[in-house]
Amino acid sequence: MKKLALVVPCYNEEKRLDFEAIENYLQKADGTHLYFANDGSTDQTLSLLEKFCARFENASVVNFEQNRGKAETVRLATVEILNNHECDLIGFWDADLATPLNEIDNFLRELKNRESIKVILGTRILRLGVTINRKRYRHYLGRVFATIVSMMLKLPVYDTQCGAKIFDAKLAKKIYQEKFVTKWFFDVELFFRSIDPKIGGVSKDSFYELPLEKWEDVAGSKLKPTDFIKTPIELFKIYMKYYNA
Repeated sequence: MKKLALVVPCYNEEKRLDFEAIENYLQKADGTHLYFANDGSTDQTLSLLEKFCARFENASVVNFEQNRGKAETVRLATVEILNNHECDLIGFWDADLATPLNEIDNFLRELKNRESIKVILGTRILRLGVTINRKRYRHYLGRVFATIVSMMLKLPVYDTQCGAKIFDAKLAKKIYQEKFVTKWFFDVELFFRSIDPKIGGVSKDSFYELPLEKWEDVAGSKLKPTDFIKTPIELFKIYMKYYNA
């Protein structure tokens, strides 16, 4: 079984961390290690995580004293893990567990059955028989955003911003080394780096979107509606970086 390292970025999450759900997952997880990356939290997040992780061999805290934002926290934690621990797969998962941890098993099942996959990401598609509860305005803004990104990447990606993604560790070593040019849409940058012949060099067949069985919009998100105003600027930064390299 392949070893999975999963980064869970945390910033002031003391009221949102579902330790019961995390414990239930860790008790049955086989080959998966959760790394909670504390992003300079000013509440009790760090102490709660340290106390919790001390009880489990497959859970650790990666602490950053200074707040750096989700993108840089995920990047630095990933680099640190890849440099100091053995794993075959590495990814990140939102701390609010909007995507439940039991979805990880579905990700790993697809990776086992499809050996060509180098990047697997959750996608929030509302359909019969599943539970996808997402704010309407976020859904429609997300559809516009994903369509633009799909055209930029020339990849038929449906949902770039779901906070559940896993990468082949060898590919991750290539695409996480350099600091991101955008703090909001680093997911998009990771896709660009993956397909860039000078960085990741993988084909579009190396990507796989897995429709989630459950996704719940959890209150307390750090992302505000007004943040979408920054979208054109952030996408332009990415365009300038990767189309003019």
